[in-house]
Amino acid sequence: MARAAAAPPELKGFTFVKPLGSGGFSDVHLYDQELPRRRVAVKVLLTEGLTAASREAFVAEANVMAQLSAHPYIVSIHTADVADDGRPYFIMEYCSGPSLADRYKAQPLSVVETLRTGVRLSSAIATAHQAGILHRDIKPANVLTNDYGWPALTDFGISSAVEDHELPLHTTTRPVTDSGATTGSQSVGMSIPWSPPEMFDDQPRPDVRSDVFSLAATLYTLLAGRTPFEIPGRPNGALDLMGRIERGDITPMDRTDVPASLLAVLRKGMAVSRAERFASAVDFARALQRVEMELNYAPTTIDVPNLVVPG
Repeated sequence: MARAAAAPPELKGFTFVKPLGSGGFSDVHLYDQELPRRRVAVKVLLTEGLTAASREAFVAEANVMAQLSAHPYIVSIHTADVADDGRPYFIMEYCSGPSLADRYKAQPLSVVETLRTGVRLSSAIATAHQAGILHRDIKPANVLTNDYGWPALTDFGISSAVEDHELPLHTTTRPVTDSGATTGSQSVGMSIPWSPPEMFDDQPRPDVRSDVFSLAATLYTLLAGRTPFEIPGRPNGALDLMGRIERGDITPMDRTDVPASLLAVLRKGMAVSRAERFASAVDFARALQRVEMELNYAPTTIDVPNLVVPG
């Protein structure tokens, strides 16, 4: 059962509207900001059980999001502070639309929208990689929809530096009931259905291709209406999914309108061996653009600072 959100802090210049969600160590609330007048999302760290490590992780997430806030497909952070009651918080862009998790559970996305979304998210992820940051938890629930209808990547809470060599990981075997199971301590975490096999190692060493895997798995989910390694009517617990991911057993998609070229791109993105995946998020985006052009759609722009466009 989900934990009830804690009482929201009183913030000068802001009026509480309603809770938006709660996690292991923080709550997110909707506030009205007086000046400039706008609605904002406020992420508040819980004080109960607060440790130096969780506070450090919270500050690190705020700094990462601030570093990437200028990107059109990453949720912007406005400011961070400590409330009068001692709880640290940061104020973010409020994305009024549904998450991609809400959308695919209601109805799978069209091919053209999935391609456009994929290129835009690739742009966000490539920008993070260019800044030396791995996201490490790309999944439909971590992609919101902003007021323009664009995807907005959020939740950099378990991100790491690209040069990190060893990252701790603890797994659990509890069943996957909502296609969004996480494993590990809540401060580290990992979303199994979209995780690459290297994340199941005792000492995971993710790199940019690990994020590419999770993005490809996310796009597959949007098209299939379920996670890539989930088999309807069969056991889909954590160990079941981990075994299929390690073997590369992607469940075939029951759609006739998805072109073989797009399926091939997604399968390459989810290859078991990192050497067989796309080398970067930009390479993955360009492969999606080629599918767009094959279908006679205008290619979606890749928005990455200082991107070199091949001739």
